[in-house]
Amino acid sequence: MNPTRKRRLSILLIVLAAVAIAGTLVIVALRHNVRYLLTPSDVAAGQAQAGRTFRLGGVVCEGSIARTPGSLDVRFVVTDRIHQIPVRYAGILPDLFREGQSIIATGQMQASGFKADEILAKHDETYMPKEVEEAIAKGRKLPHAKCAPPPP
Repeated sequence: MNPTRKRRLSILLIVLAAVAIAGTLVIVALRHNVRYLLTPSDVAAGQAQAGRTFRLGGVVCEGSIARTPGSLDVRFVVTDRIHQIPVRYAGILPDLFREGQSIIATGQMQASGFKADEILAKHDETYMPKEVEEAIAKGRKLPHAKCAPPPP
């Protein structure tokens, strides 16, 4: 092999190695930044990892909203009509937030329940995340369980 071909082959191998390393770093970074949407049934099945941020989707249980007087703290229960998860949130709630409303809460599981950092309320009657819609449809087929009030 002549020196020109050897040099070109070396440069090509270095470029391919750099692209492979960059691609691997991008994939690893994206995997750590992905926030999965889980339903209360998924959380009950153990799919939520402690300390990992994820999105919890479901419906706010009727009669479960409890506000702390003099603060922005609110507690409520999210259900997919099969399982229930208590949620705590400190902040201003969306205008469309109410009992029986579909929501998506971003946060982490803790020993006392789900600690939300952000709450999004469903704003349109035609859109619902596929996972939440499937879980609610499955829950409609079962006898309705009463929503429990949030823990103090």
